[in-house]
Amino acid sequence: MFSCKEQAAKKDITSENKAIITHTNKEPIETISKVALDEVQKLKSLDGLADTTFIRLADYSNDFAYDMRYATTNNFLKAKVYDCAECYTRVKTAKALIKANNEFLKKGYKIKFFDCYRPNSVQYKMWAIVPNPQYVANPVKGSIHNKGGAVDITLVDLKGNEVDMGTDFDFFGKKAYHDNTNLPKEILANRVLLKETMEAYGFWSIRTEWWHYNLSAASNEKIANFKWDCTD
Repeated sequence: MFSCKEQAAKKDITSENKAIITHTNKEPIETISKVALDEVQKLKSLDGLADTTFIRLADYSNDFAYDMRYATTNNFLKAKVYDCAECYTRVKTAKALIKANNEFLKKGYKIKFFDCYRPNSVQYKMWAIVPNPQYVANPVKGSIHNKGGAVDITLVDLKGNEVDMGTDFDFFGKKAYHDNTNLPKEILANRVLLKETMEAYGFWSIRTEWWHYNLSAASNEKIANFKWDCTD
């Protein structure tokens, strides 16, 4: 026999979305569908936010992948320049990225980030290590990364496997150039997919780096030194 409370709870469970299942040891375990639903519910909305506000992208979409290289020593600087790995952008950039990513998802891919917004203080750290404008923007003038409008990205499939772009991130050489057509057809097709899709949603690329994209609408923003908190 069920108590009144148990009978009411039973009525709330539908065949389409059961909240829990029970093991033989009687411990309640959340189903995958419930976990996925909770993840969606935790996401914040960009509605009502000013386009210039800085936001943590993972709070507004769980459809991206991340490998924030400058929070590690696995980068061309061979130095960790971020205290912790986070991807922040301005709201206008986030909106464009989410739209572009939705287009990639339709084709079986999603965006993976290597770098996003970069505080100007970090730009100074990078410049101290490699004071060469060919590789690092002069922090006095700043980078669009410092404005919250640039991202360094690649594509991964829905299992998280990186698409072959011909070189690793931050490979500085002709093999990484957009106009280098002396590459296998598959690599050229992958770069075209990334470039044409990003450009369709308001981004522009630079000739020498297949991974770097700037949002045109953010190019006139001020250089920022907003810093996020590291919780770990």
